[in-house]
Amino acid sequence: MAARDSLIQTIGKSVKAVAKSRGSEWWYTTHMAAAARAIEERVPLVDLILEVRDARIPLSSEFLQLRKFPSANRIIVLNKADLAHRSETKEWLRCFEEQKCMAFGVNSHNRDNIREFLTFLKARVRELKRKNDHADAITLMLVGIPNVGKSALANSLHQVGRISAAEKGRLKHSVVTPQPGETKSISSLKIASHPNIYALDTPSVMPPDVIDDEVCSKLALTGAIKDSVVGEIKLAEYFLSILNMAEEYKKWRKLSSSETGAVLTGDATSSLGKKQKRQYPTDHTQDFIVNNVRGTLFDLVSSFAGHMQDGEDPARLIHEEFEVLQKVFHLLPLEVKESNYSRVATKLLNLYRTGRLGHYTLDHVPSNAQGIPPLI
Repeated sequence: MAARDSLIQTIGKSVKAVAKSRGSEWWYTTHMAAAARAIEERVPLVDLILEVRDARIPLSSEFLQLRKFPSANRIIVLNKADLAHRSETKEWLRCFEEQKCMAFGVNSHNRDNIREFLTFLKARVRELKRKNDHADAITLMLVGIPNVGKSALANSLHQVGRISAAEKGRLKHSVVTPQPGETKSISSLKIASHPNIYALDTPSVMPPDVIDDEVCSKLALTGAIKDSVVGEIKLAEYFLSILNMAEEYKKWRKLSSSETGAVLTGDATSSLGKKQKRQYPTDHTQDFIVNNVRGTLFDLVSSFAGHMQDGEDPARLIHEEFEVLQKVFHLLPLEVKESNYSRVATKLLNLYRTGRLGHYTLDHVPSNAQGIPPLI
C-alpha cells in the first residue's frame, strides 16, 4: 500500500503541477468552458440526460457540472463495463438504484448490449410520452468527462437504432479517437423512430478545479488525462501496483511456465510441440505475447517472497516485472534503460486499457451510503 500511495501522490502532483503551470489552457481549456456553458443551457431543454461514466471509476468519472440540476431525468451510464470487474459494476448499479437514480452498465462495442440499452431507453421514453403526448420527438443529451466513450456510445446507438428501424440513408458519425477531449462541438444523431429519438453528443468537460491526488491518478490511468502529463512509466507502475494486490493474476496459473513447461516464442512452437501459425514477436497484441505476459506476471507475483503491504518490497517487485517484461516483449537491449522501460510501459498500458490483463474497478462501493455524494 505504501508504494501505491507514493505513486498516487506522485501522479497527483504531476497533474496539478502541469495544470498550474499551463493554467486554464490545459486543464480547463477555453473550448471546455464554452462547452460547459452550452451544456448548461441545454440541460433544461432536453428530455433525458445520459451521464456517461467510466465503469472502472464510477465515482471519479462523475460529471460534476450536473450537481447543479435535479437528477429526475438523468440516467447514469457506466460505459466500458467490459473493462471493469463485473461483480463490482453490479454493486455500483445497485448503489445508484438505492439512491433513486437510474443507471445502466454498457459496452458500446457490443451490439447485443446496445440493443438492450436501446430497449431500456425506449421504455423511459414511453414514460415521458405518457406525461407529454404532444412531444413529436425526444432528445437525449450525452455528457461526461474526457475518454468515457460518449462518442463511441452515440455512434453505436445511432447505428443499431437505424438498423432496427430499417431506415435508409447515410449514417452520421461522431469523431472517436483514443485521445481524450477530441469532440469539439455538439452533434445530433438519430437513434430510434416511432417515436423519433435524437442523441446529442457533447464535448468532454473537466471540472474547473484540480481534484485530489487519488482521483487524478485514476483519471490518468484510465486515459481521461493525456499520458504525457504524468509519464507512461509512472502510470504503468501504478497499474502494476494494482495488479499485484488484486486477484486477477491468479486466473493465469495455467499460463505459468511451471505449468506449461515452456514459454511461447516467436519461433511459433508451443510447449506441446505443435506447430503454430506465423507469429510476430514485436506485436504485443498477439495472443501468444499476451499469454506470455500473463504467465510471467503470475510467476513473479505468486513467487514473490516480500511483503506486499508495506516497505520497499512492492517497489522492488514492480522493478523486477519491468526487467523481465523487456524480454517477454522481445525488446532489444538499449544503452538507456529508461527507453526500454518506456516501451514496456506503453505496451502494458495498452493491454490494460483494452482488457487483455484483467478487469479492474478502481472505485469501490463504500460500505455505507454516506460515502457517495448525493445525486439529487
